[in-house]
Amino acid sequence: MAAVYTSNIVIYTSTDFEQTFVFEDEDSNSALNLTGYTGCAKLKKYESSTPAASFEVTITNTTLGKVRVSMGSTATAGLKPGKYFYDLLLRSPVGITSITRVVERTALVKKSVTR
Repeated sequence: MAAVYTSNIVIYTSTDFEQTFVFEDEDSNSALNLTGYTGCAKLKKYESSTPAASFEVTITNTTLGKVRVSMGSTATAGLKPGKYFYDLLLRSPVGITSITRVVERTALVKKSVTR
């Protein structure tokens, strides 16, 4: 997992947000086995600021390398519209490099029109 995947996302305020990522083993090009892994993801207004919100990170399929980041409508209701930064980190159950940044980029928060 050396390469960091970049993916821009859009989050609408007062709605549930969910995004699933699928990871591959860079040596074998097959699904990355995520057995025992845990993850965390944060949303920040600026890369150096304190987190505006945290995503819930769920490994939905360990053998197929599927990870879901989500945020409920209560959490998105507290976000101000604008550009943010986010990243997703995975922690390996073993190994020298136990924490790896696997996804990063920008999140555009938009105010929902229909409420």
